Amino acid sequence: MKTLTSNADWLDRTRTALWHPCTQMKQLEATAPLPIARGEGPWLIDYDGRRYLDAISSWWVNLFGHANLRINSAIVDQLSQIEHVILAGCTHAPVIELSERLAQLTGLGHAFYGSDGASATEIALKMSFHYWRNSGLPGKTGFVSLKNGYHGETLGALSVTDVALFKDTYAPLLRQSHQAMSPDWRLAEPGESAETYALRAAADLEVWLVDHADSTAAVIVEPLVQGAAGMAMHHPVYLTRLREVCDRHDVHLIADEIAVGFGRTGTMFACEQGAVLPSPSGRVAGGEGASTNVSAIADFICLSKGITGGYLPLSAVLTTEDVYAAFYDDETARGFLHSHSYTGNPLACRAALAVLDIFGQDNVIEANHARSEQFTTLLAEVRNHPKVRHFRNAGMIWAFDVADAQPGFSQNFHRMALAKGLFIRPIGNTVYFMPPYVIEEPEMRLMANVTLDILQTL
Repeated sequence: MKTLTSNADWLDRTRTALWHPCTQMKQLEATAPLPIARGEGPWLIDYDGRRYLDAISSWWVNLFGHANLRINSAIVDQLSQIEHVILAGCTHAPVIELSERLAQLTGLGHAFYGSDGASATEIALKMSFHYWRNSGLPGKTGFVSLKNGYHGETLGALSVTDVALFKDTYAPLLRQSHQAMSPDWRLAEPGESAETYALRAAADLEVWLVDHADSTAAVIVEPLVQGAAGMAMHHPVYLTRLREVCDRHDVHLIADEIAVGFGRTGTMFACEQGAVLPSPSGRVAGGEGASTNVSAIADFICLSKGITGGYLPLSAVLTTEDVYAAFYDDETARGFLHSHSYTGNPLACRAALAVLDIFGQDNVIEANHARSEQFTTLLAEVRNHPKVRHFRNAGMIWAFDVADAQPGFSQNFHRMALAKGLFIRPIGNTVYFMPPYVIEEPEMRLMANVTLDILQTL
């Protein structure tokens, strides 16, 4: 292989050889991709030696920095044992141990593994549909998601996604679903609180279910934060009330925690913040020692992104004993016959176990609370800038909208930030920060100062 040492060399080859994701390739003529030679903590370093602060955790996956020595060590150790083995008919220690620990954390169990977030969505949708069929209710085949929601871009996941840019082209290929009122507090009426608006959104969904519960398998939501909607945030009471609504109408609730799980919203899982409010009636947790929080809200939880700390592709769906029991039968066709060649890959599972070890050993959630307060304080001038609207924060996610943003705003902001050593990718007119959990005050100041400088030039 030819050894290349400069950014220019790699850019010539990437334009010829690659089709980049979520990209209009012609736009790379104006905004070239950033050639990355290596990573170091929260920093990305290109082939010319320039450093860029990774303010979005490399698409929301990197929790503990690039080239993390503890995760590296776990993967290297696993390499000397077994790199991969088929999980149909085999099992291994990393996948068993990871499944046990996820069950203890969530109160849900029987982890089913895939490769990425969209795979997890597909798995949960199929499980819910098949559950009702196995339970003698084959008419419950429909799904409800939220307006402006995003759950992935494979066909099933795209069917419950409501982002026109991704969905409209493929509409003839997709199954119809119902999009319910979003609890995004930016949409509240003047004087209406985030909590009141969330309750109104839940009531609106229930009105629909009154007439359609018999044909509805599940409701799928992104708890607390709708990422692709521009980090749209909602009050946790929405989750509490949604659980009650789903119970009343005998409909599953799927929690898509792909982006918001593993500490991102200030708790290990976003659902926990709905569970600590007045409890939905009739919900009980999993086994002894299990957290009641996720299982008090969700029938299924979809996990990916941060699960391996940004190292290897992995996703998981956990569910209730009731759902699992509906598939447990002598008849093969009643089983969940879904598969993926790299299901439960040992290397990925070891990375995930290392991530959970870091959470347990370093008091990550508590440390992040302090980081969140510190960065929010440092963003005071940004928050008060006359062009900033709807400044918002949930744990280790910050976002704001820019008033009167001109066409091409996100690309221009991205380019201007790169020139100042900050790697950030706005969504439409929304600027957001979703950094690794290893950022310290100097990196926080860089993010705040660069952002303020750019706002001053708009």
